[in-house]
Amino acid sequence: MNSLPKDTRIFVAGHRGMVGSAILRRLETEGYGNLITRELEDLDLRDRDAVRRLFEETRPECVYLCAAKVGGILANNTYPAEFIQQNLEIQTNVIHEAWRAGARKLLFLGSSCIYPRDCPQPIREEYLLTGPLEPTNRPYAIAKIAGIEMCWAYNRQYGTRYLAIMPTNLYGPGDNFDLQTSHVLPALVRRFHEGKEAGAVTVWGTGAPRREFLHSADLAAAALFLTSLPEERYSSLCASETAPPLLNVGCGEDLTIRELAELVRDVVGYRGDIAWDASKPDGAPRKLLDISRVRSLGWRPEISLQQGLLSFYAHFLETRDSILNSRFSPRPGS
Repeated sequence: MNSLPKDTRIFVAGHRGMVGSAILRRLETEGYGNLITRELEDLDLRDRDAVRRLFEETRPECVYLCAAKVGGILANNTYPAEFIQQNLEIQTNVIHEAWRAGARKLLFLGSSCIYPRDCPQPIREEYLLTGPLEPTNRPYAIAKIAGIEMCWAYNRQYGTRYLAIMPTNLYGPGDNFDLQTSHVLPALVRRFHEGKEAGAVTVWGTGAPRREFLHSADLAAAALFLTSLPEERYSSLCASETAPPLLNVGCGEDLTIRELAELVRDVVGYRGDIAWDASKPDGAPRKLLDISRVRSLGWRPEISLQQGLLSFYAHFLETRDSILNSRFSPRPGS
């Protein structure tokens, strides 16, 4: 039985971002009409008083906390202070005010970078805090770990039912294609598209690291699936005294960056050579999530990487004028 009735008051924090917009579309498709959103111009999630007013006025029963400052290796290395400070502010305000307003459920969206750089593969939830983090995104990872701990602490002390899900690398409509701040997959799509005219493409690193990719629509389906679980089953995910309320969400398969580049090349239709700049950082050698726990609950991804890339490139072509004519500069909470 669905424990999230269609008239539930739902706040999607960060509804203009890739993940938040995917969740909002999924909710609308499934018939949820009591949805609460705020534009960035109207609500700065770093402002505690503004967040408090929102929760006091709207009293959401369920919260999807998707808002975050995100970026790839270069952005994380260049702005480490902003990545930790802004993410800590956003998630602290939303989680605390959700509790004050009596929200029954909260889903906190994290990242697979929370896990140790060299932990065993595939990565199980219990590997959290068992080793050093990847240095290139350590500030962001620590902020997300703090969010998990905060959900767990509120569950234990206040009896809330706040769940943290850690997605693998995501892509989809609304992604960031700026070459200075984007993640690897949208950066490759743009590089190969532009390479068709330039006649050459250079990719960062050696191509050896392995990565897993999940379409944002599959992540949105997982988010709604989890918050719609029967009450007893959902509560059991949040009630442990010995383990954080944490679930991995991915596809269970990975490939090398070199293989990914070749796949993107074929989808885009680039016919030239690929040069690899080994002077640039690779990041963690491998990040494959163990998704056995979420699979045991009954969820499965539906969009293959090949299928997802075809639609992703089509999205890029539809929006490329705005993408190529402006520098992406995400605001906090986007």
